[in-house]
Amino acid sequence: MSWEKSLIRIAGYDVEIRQKRLAEVVLRREAAEMRLLMIDAEQEAEAAFIRSRPEAAFHQSAYLAGCKARRLNIRAEIDLILAEESGARDALAEAFEAQKKYEHVADGMARRRLREAARRETAELDELGVRQAGRPAPGGV
Repeated sequence: MSWEKSLIRIAGYDVEIRQKRLAEVVLRREAAEMRLLMIDAEQEAEAAFIRSRPEAAFHQSAYLAGCKARRLNIRAEIDLILAEESGARDALAEAFEAQKKYEHVADGMARRRLREAARRETAELDELGVRQAGRPAPGGV
């Protein structure tokens, strides 16, 4: 395997790793957002419970304060994950860029090799033509 193909393969592996990393970060963000939605659902269920049993209302302020604290913690976690996700996206874009550069260089080198082979073949055919032009034709005068 040529060094160009090895380099492209390594760059492809790097892209793959960064894609997996981004997917993990996105899953973590989605899980945190789901926990936020669960808090909303729990609050609605608690509000329905309090409507059905007014004597439980004296616990509501403590419950709401706890929900608010949990929500703030989850929002802070989501903000951190969003920053991490942005970094992971940037890293993935850079890896794609590097891979494309390597592929472009390899394509250029392959085209150069083809041009060189075509040039050599043309030179050989020209030399063969010159040699044949210097000889008399077989069976001719």
